[in-house]
Amino acid sequence: MIKIWGRETSINVQKVMWTAHEIGLDVERIDVGGPHGGLDTPEFTALNPNRKIPVMEDGDLVLWESNAIVRHLARTRDAGGLSPAGEAQLALADQWMDWQVSSFWKSLRLVFLGQIRTAPADRDDDAIAAAAEQSSAFMQMLDKHLASRDFVTGDQFSIGDIPVGATCYRYMNLEIDRPGLPHVEAWYDRLKVRAA
Repeated sequence: MIKIWGRETSINVQKVMWTAHEIGLDVERIDVGGPHGGLDTPEFTALNPNRKIPVMEDGDLVLWESNAIVRHLARTRDAGGLSPAGEAQLALADQWMDWQVSSFWKSLRLVFLGQIRTAPADRDDDAIAAAAEQSSAFMQMLDKHLASRDFVTGDQFSIGDIPVGATCYRYMNLEIDRPGLPHVEAWYDRLKVRAA
């Protein structure tokens, strides 16, 4: 059985678990990180010397980095399903997965940490506002992309939607001003009705 190490409230663990559920995989999730601790143990450090979650154990393969795990599960357990069959669609999924972690989450994380994990007296409201504005600019970019397609790679839900969707969930639930995003909102509604 595949083991996923990480707490369920982590966005990166959520990406992996969403993928597993989309495929219908039976996985064992082990609580570590956050209030559960355990990242500094020799056992966990042997799995991931970065001491971050998630970590996946799939037989002899130990893999960390959430988007890499999402790609691995889709390629090895759901070929032609979550992992687009066409090279152009696969490249598009990869592009949006990388954009999620390098651009969108990088700015939205500052808002999330500022609003959720920082005491009101310790918040840098100007920095939070600037990061929220940058996050909304990224969402407008996604909205423009989604104007001509149902999902990030076209007409079919894929691995490209999972990381972006998990980050969009946080964006939609933070207390920030959001521009009109009709295409993002329609896409987000399509994601919310998925059983996984």
